[in-house]
Formats: sequence, C-alpha cells, structure tokens
Amino acid sequence: MSDTINTDLLKDDLYQAVNGEWLKTAKIPADKPTTGGFADLADNIEETLMSDFDKFLDGSKTTDDKYLQEFIKYYRIVADFDKRDAQGFTPVKKSLDKIDQLKDLKDWQDSLYELTMDGNAAPVALYVAPDMKDTQHYALNAEVPSLILPDKTYYEEGNEQAEALLQVYSQMVLKLFKLAGYSDEFARETLDGALKFDRSLAPHEKDSTERADYAKDYNKYSFEDFVKLSSNIDLTSYATQLIKTTPDQVIVSEPKFYEALDDLVSDNTFTDMKSWIFVKRLVGASSLLSDEARIIGGEYGRALSGSKEPKSKKKSAYYFATGQFDQVVGLYYAHKYFGETAKNDVHKMVEKMVAVYQKRLSENEWLSEDTKKKAVTKLNTLGIQVGYPDELDPLYKKFTVNEDENLYDNDARFTHIILEDHFSRWGKKVNRTRWEMPAHMVNAYYNPSFNVIVFPAAILQAPFYSLEQSSSENYGGIGAVIAHEISHAFDNNGAQFDELGNLHNWWTADDMKHFKALAQEEIDQFDGLETKAGKVKGKLVVSENIADAGGLSCALEAAKAEDSADIKAFFINWGRIWRMKSSLEREKLLLSIDVHSPNELRANVQPKNLIDFYTAFDIQPGDGMYLPEEQRVNIW
Repeated sequence: MSDTINTDLLKDDLYQAVNGEWLKTAKIPADKPTTGGFADLADNIEETLMSDFDKFLDGSKTTDDKYLQEFIKYYRIVADFDKRDAQGFTPVKKSLDKIDQLKDLKDWQDSLYELTMDGNAAPVALYVAPDMKDTQHYALNAEVPSLILPDKTYYEEGNEQAEALLQVYSQMVLKLFKLAGYSDEFARETLDGALKFDRSLAPHEKDSTERADYAKDYNKYSFEDFVKLSSNIDLTSYATQLIKTTPDQVIVSEPKFYEALDDLVSDNTFTDMKSWIFVKRLVGASSLLSDEARIIGGEYGRALSGSKEPKSKKKSAYYFATGQFDQVVGLYYAHKYFGETAKNDVHKMVEKMVAVYQKRLSENEWLSEDTKKKAVTKLNTLGIQVGYPDELDPLYKKFTVNEDENLYDNDARFTHIILEDHFSRWGKKVNRTRWEMPAHMVNAYYNPSFNVIVFPAAILQAPFYSLEQSSSENYGGIGAVIAHEISHAFDNNGAQFDELGNLHNWWTADDMKHFKALAQEEIDQFDGLETKAGKVKGKLVVSENIADAGGLSCALEAAKAEDSADIKAFFINWGRIWRMKSSLEREKLLLSIDVHSPNELRANVQPKNLIDFYTAFDIQPGDGMYLPEEQRVNIW
C-alpha cells in the first residue's frame, strides 16, 4: 500500500511516522465523529450498498431473495420522509398515552409485560443468555437499566462534562415535547422527574471499569431469593410472563443495584419513574417520526460523539433500515463482494495463527504442564467463523413488512417479534453458531461463552488484508487482528472460561497468581498515559491490551516464518491499521467507557515490547520508541 512514510520519525513515533501526512489533510465527515482505518472501510461499504439499494428502491433492479425483498419494502417506508413528516408525532401518541395514563405502581405492574414487549425502558432488565457456567443451556439474567449519561462516573460531583451534556439532553427533550404538542409545564415536570429518577439509579450501578471484569457479572440467585429482592415489584409474575415458565435461578449482574430495588422503585418514586419511562420512549421514538423529530432527537448523541451535523435523510434511512435487517444485508454483501478465494486464504491464516499459538503455549516457560495442557485443549476446541454465516438467522424470516402501516407501527411489530424470539430461547438448546455481527460490519470478535472467533467479510480488506499486499503486511494487519481475537481466549476475562465456554477455573493457583501479576504489568504500562482527551485508565483497557500484545507477538512470529518476511513492512502496516482522526468529544467519551486504548497508543506501545521491532528499525536508548528492557511486558 503506497503511503508517505516519514522514515526520520520511525524511531520516535511509529504512529505519526506512518500516519502523520494523512492526519494533516484528513477531514472528518460532518455527520460522523471519526475518519480513517475501520471508519473508512465502513464508509466505503456504506457508499457501495447505498448505491446498490438505490437501484432496488427505484425499481431498476429486482431480486428473487424474498428476505431482501422485505428489506427493500422496509427501506422504502423508512425513506418516505414526506409521509413521515405529514404524520408527525401521531404514530407514537398511543404509546405515550399508555405510559401517561399509568395511575400507580400496581397499574404499572399490571402493564409491565406489555410495556416491555413494546420496547419500553424498565428499572428491571431481564433477558435470556447462555448460562456462563453451563453454556449448553440458557439462564434468565437480570441486568441494570441504562443511564442517561454514559457512565456512573459522570454523576459524581464536579463533573463538568456531565453538566454540559445534561443541558444538551434537557434542551433536546424539551424541544421534542414542544414538537409533540405537550404543554411547557407538563414537559418541564416530566423532564425533571425523569432526571431525578435517573440520578437515583447511578450510585447503585457499576462503572465502566468494574464492568470490564465481566466474569464478576455471574452472581447466581435461586428464583425464590431473587423475587425477594423487591416487595414493590412482582418479579415472579414478570419473569414467568416473559419466559412462560418459572425458572429455578436468575443470574444477577449487579447485586448492589437489586439490593436497593425497594428504595429505587416504590410508591414514593413512582411518578419520577413514570416520567423516566415516558422521556425514554419520547426520545427513542424520535428516529421513527418526522425528519425534524429525527434531527432534534439526535442532538444528545451528536454532543457525545462530536459529530457536527445530523446524517442526511438518505443516510439516516440507510442506517436505520440496514440496522433492522442487518443479517439479511450482511449476506447480500458477502455473497456479492466477498470471494471464496479470500475466505479460504484467511481461514488458512487463522489456522496458521492457531498453530503459532499452540507452539507458544507448549513452549511457555511460566505455565505448569497441567495448565499448559488445558490451555492447548481450549485452543484446539476454538471455533473459527470467517466471512458470513452459512444460513440466515431464522429470526429475519419472521420479518414481514406491512406497506400500509407507518414506520413506527412496523417497527413496533418487529420489536415484538424480536423480543418474543429472544425470550422463547428459554428451555431450548443454545445455538452456538449464531453470528453476533453481520458480514458487512468492519469488526471481529471472540465469544468466551462459545469459545469462537468470528471475522465478518467486511474487515477482510486493505489495509487489514488484501491479495495485493505482501504476506508481511497482511500479518501486520489481519494476522494481528486474528491473533488478537485468539488472545482474548487467554486475556484476564477469557482465561476464566474453559474450552466449552463455561466460567470455570482451569488454572493452578500458582499459574493464576503469575498470570495476574503479568496482567498487572499490562495495567501499569498503560495506566495514566496522557492523550489530548485525558489519561488512560489501565484497568479499563487491560483485556484489550493483553489481546493486542499477544496478537502482535504471534502475528510477528507467523510473518517471520514466511520466506519473504519483511519485518519493517509488518510493523508499518500495524501502525497503519490504527490510523484514525476523531472528534475530541468522542475521544473523551471513549476514555471513560471504552475497553480499548486510544488508537495511537495501540499502534505505539505494543511494538516497544518486542525485540524484533528494535532490530528492524535500529531503535536505541534515547529514541522515542525505546523502552528499557525491564519495562517491557510480554505475556503470550
């Protein structure tokens, strides 16, 4: 890939050396918070698919795929802003009236199932997921509700960002009330109640750093003990209505929150809670109504991300429609734009990376033989999914669009279908092949409960991967991403799950102690590093940094095994894949809540831990990319 590389800078700042010239001229689209890297690939796919779908919308192109036909019908309804503008807030009024007419806690309780299936917010969030300690079977889980501000830490006294954000949120909500035809007095009272209730929840929830340790979400309660957590909510009735039976247990992610439930939801707090539900519905529905409502309803999100302008009608329709039919769109993209040659080539690369990892685990000097064997067993059991699923998820086969209905009513029906499908999983065999990302999404993931790594087709493009790039460049791109996902099986979270994806300690006590000490070194290496948006929280980003470190190191070993190995090209492409220019607002938000380190640090810090980087670029003490040997961190 041809880029202007500042060779003079390579010894001091890999990220700037590779991306500096691009950063000088790169412009962030006005309707987005970021450009470069992953975002550029996503933008290219957006452009390609919008162009394709325009032909379906205007009738110049047709399809025999009945599921794609339903998507096009839906897309057409979403894009019909003349009709949406003419209807204004009328479609949502019935839903808002239903909330407004709730008289008391009992009335809310009697309507809770129906309100939930309509997609309304609730202070109790129940859902079905594979039991983390028995992933062949589903468990009923109790999660906490989403706060208005991004994280619990924003509610702490003196948080200047919070004050500014709440002002934007409040102004946005008041504008929506006015647009919907409500009186100023009703709007102000309802907003004040909603903010008061939201603030009452925050002290009892975990912050992002605490949530990053997701094994601690597993807190098993017998159903009998769970329902005792509230004397004001009939949890027995609610749970059994959702899953159509009585469960024997509930997994509670945040016990502290549920232990406070009687204080949070009571006759005294009912009015504020009702206001909170009302406001959340008002804001949530805005994207389904008139263009003016859509633009106003996005003000808070844009303040959070730093996007300067709302998306155009055309783009917003594309993202909304494809979001509802994401797997249908993903299969269309994969079948049209992703070749079998690339799929097979990448699959082989994954197998090579697994082999490198297996060798590393077998030769590891700090693991005992017993733990080593179990680690290799986990690796050998790892599932690999590349490109796209073999079949469409049956959920999407249930989506039938009614062209005589407005967008809001179609969406409400789909919400019912999605939630019914979700809760119907209870008692069924867990589908361990289900994809959690569509094929046109530029990303990849590891699922610890299924012990599977997944690489959607969209990420398999340059600079991550291309048949036009050298093998060393590909290893510095998609190779490192592949090994990153494998490394998640052995990061501070993934290491707590066995080869079947069950939360189960398979380590000896001494090995786990040693691993935790190494993880602490990874925390310390990043903790407090300065960026223009603020300081990094080492504990928040540790799992992703362990995966980056393992991924880069293992991909490097694979690259070196090739006859045409070019170590400089390997590291340069590693620096290139993290190329990004973001709004300051987005960077501040991510520092608070994202488990990934800022891109510039991802590019620069991990190479400093590898001796081959020093050799390739002749890095010496005094160079910006030099790190004393005793400060280098290597886990896998």
